[in-house]
Amino acid sequence: MSAAPDPSGVTAPPASAKGVGARLRRKEDSRFLAGRGEFVADIAPAGVKEVAFLRSPLAHARIMSIAKPRGYEDCVFVHADMAGIKPIRAVSSLKGFKASDQHVLAAEKVRQVGEAVAMVIARTRAEAEDIAERVAVEYEELPAVHDMLRAREAGSPLLHPDWGDNVFLETSVDADLEEIKRSAPIKVRREFRTARQHMAPLEGRGALAEWNTRLGQLVLHSATQMPHIVRSGLSECLGIDHGKIRVVAPDVGGGFGYKGILLPEEVCLAWGARKLGCPLRWLEDRREQLIAGANCREHHYDITAYAERDGRLLAVECEATVDAGAYSSYPFSACLEAAQVASILPGPYKMDKYRCRTFSVATNKPPILPFRGVARTGVCFAIELLIDAIARECKLEPHEVRMKNLVRKDEMPFTNITNKLFDSGDYPECLRRAVQAIDLPGVRARQKRGEKDGRRVGAGLAIFCEQAAHGTSVYHGWGIPMVPGHEQCTARLTPDGVLELRIGAHSHGQGLETTLAQVANQILGVDPADVRLVHGDTALTPYSTGTWGSRCMVMSGGAVATACEEIARRAARIGAKLLQTDPDKVRVAGGKVIGPGGSVTLNEIAHVWHLKPQHLPTDVDPGGLEATAGYKPLKDTGTFSYAAHAAVVAVDTDTGRVEILKYAVVEDGGVLVNPMIVDGQVLGGAAQGIGTALYEEMPFDANGQPLASTLADYILPGATEVPDIGIDHMESPSPWTRFGQKGIGEGGAIGPPAAIANAVNDALRDLGVEVTELPMTPRRLRALIQSKHKSSRVSRLPE
Repeated sequence: MSAAPDPSGVTAPPASAKGVGARLRRKEDSRFLAGRGEFVADIAPAGVKEVAFLRSPLAHARIMSIAKPRGYEDCVFVHADMAGIKPIRAVSSLKGFKASDQHVLAAEKVRQVGEAVAMVIARTRAEAEDIAERVAVEYEELPAVHDMLRAREAGSPLLHPDWGDNVFLETSVDADLEEIKRSAPIKVRREFRTARQHMAPLEGRGALAEWNTRLGQLVLHSATQMPHIVRSGLSECLGIDHGKIRVVAPDVGGGFGYKGILLPEEVCLAWGARKLGCPLRWLEDRREQLIAGANCREHHYDITAYAERDGRLLAVECEATVDAGAYSSYPFSACLEAAQVASILPGPYKMDKYRCRTFSVATNKPPILPFRGVARTGVCFAIELLIDAIARECKLEPHEVRMKNLVRKDEMPFTNITNKLFDSGDYPECLRRAVQAIDLPGVRARQKRGEKDGRRVGAGLAIFCEQAAHGTSVYHGWGIPMVPGHEQCTARLTPDGVLELRIGAHSHGQGLETTLAQVANQILGVDPADVRLVHGDTALTPYSTGTWGSRCMVMSGGAVATACEEIARRAARIGAKLLQTDPDKVRVAGGKVIGPGGSVTLNEIAHVWHLKPQHLPTDVDPGGLEATAGYKPLKDTGTFSYAAHAAVVAVDTDTGRVEILKYAVVEDGGVLVNPMIVDGQVLGGAAQGIGTALYEEMPFDANGQPLASTLADYILPGATEVPDIGIDHMESPSPWTRFGQKGIGEGGAIGPPAAIANAVNDALRDLGVEVTELPMTPRRLRALIQSKHKSSRVSRLPE
């Protein structure tokens, strides 16, 4: 396997059976499968008390009064009790952005169902909930804003009256389209809408706070993706310095963006533990998660494409609205999703002109967060359904239209119309493989024959690229509370030769304990079994913005490689002394320093450094066998993995039920550090994408009440809903990264809604039915089919 050039100038050693490219089983799975994982719910220090929150039953209301139950005044806390605690405030420097103050306990108003109004502390969660029920809150209900499009209208109720409207931010990418509008032979306009979703990780949020009186330090255990960022947010809200805060993320049962946020509950527990002098723990239950937790992916697109008769794209024009909920979440803010829509909507396609306006809109719903794939799932749905609509107008196969517009391999690296720098790849070949994987000619023949059971069969495609591992040059422009810089790793050889790696990112399903050990093996030859990963603890690890944006294998992987190279350099000098040879004549490989006449193991070298320093060379590096190194790719605008998804479905026109008959993914994540783990990421993401396409929806009524407050109402796909998925790997090394790897953790979730919707539309094409809204539930599909039948019957009535 070839590797990309090493930006440090050091030639990467050849691949080994346990290094980069090996299909190693995950090291961490043994403890999880044996029940030895440690999550927040497993941590119960002596004297811990449990916390429950009284939450608003109304979406929009003034708080007129709060009465604590008699005899429980010392265990019920409201906003007025928390003097000096600042609200959570996630701002952006983008022009026109309007900030929101999110008080950790509601002050004066509530703006969503589930907003915390009071914190109740007791010996058990059940007791705390009983006390919470006795807290009397008088509300004056206000009109709720439940629809993002209506929220933009003049006269709509205002969530934040000082704004004057309900728009967090409006952005635009402009161009003159007038000539193309006049002359384009093909014009296709559609409105698309995606449903609000909930991330639904297996483990809910949870936090345990205690005040260490000896150190004068807050210790917070939290199920978070980004412990260092949470520490910064706590410092701002509590008004204490970073050194007095330690955040520990233990094992975390899934994140998906849901745990990439500073929580009001974390601030409340931190304040309460310090005030009361005892540990406090809060564990989110599933109902809290569904009604009060952050949501995602509610988009609306009014989009038009202009094309030649042969399908070549001339221009795309779009107005996109994103429902950002009631508050701007820390650190990503309410601006990120909609602003990204404008920059990534063109996807992997070339076009002459592009115009897009986006609106981040405030409504009486939980704040939006960047779910796996962030804005890409929505924009992929919009642009890919639009491409299929163009194909129908041109009377061409959808893949033929895509081929005419994709960036070609010989054009890489390629800067697209929104200045995204695609690093490498062969998009047309990826699409060709996807078409072949589902045997498209066979599907067309099957459609002509018809199905014995009366169902209609269709095939659909989606192709997209995924920008990942964004760096400083991208994020400083957003002006949000965090900007990623160099990612660091501390590597250390212990006296017995075990290699410790310390990183600031967090692994909660990504398999970093395995893949980073493989990177260390690639550089030093240390067996992955002898590598220990320390992560998720701000007291023990270098600073990092955390785990998000498919960045860990690029950033942490690069940092581990760089730190291990420094360890190799220092070990080589010690080894040369022990071998009585010149340092220039030795090399590090296979866990040894190898010279012309023999070798010495890294274990022996570590033993000498720690326990027999009299044998060290006089010019030994005083830093010893511990090194902290930072890493950035050669270009930090992000890597661009990409994939084509292809689906074959059968639609029952009587019931509206969709069955996925075949599903294929052809993806390119650059050099794959562990292809088996990549397969797991793709499969897990695809399952979530199938949920987006067919099942998951968080509806709200006109009063802002959530209508899916249990898993009986919020439908998640299970094993019987997810088909066997074929995966074909392409490996186009990125020229910017340490081994040529690209971020790939989110890609599986991006393509399914578009591919499945295009397949459904292909199946129902002869009926004149076209899906434009997610999810494609049986009820929604059946209504579309029946509506088309009714209109057909009306059109056939005699005059």
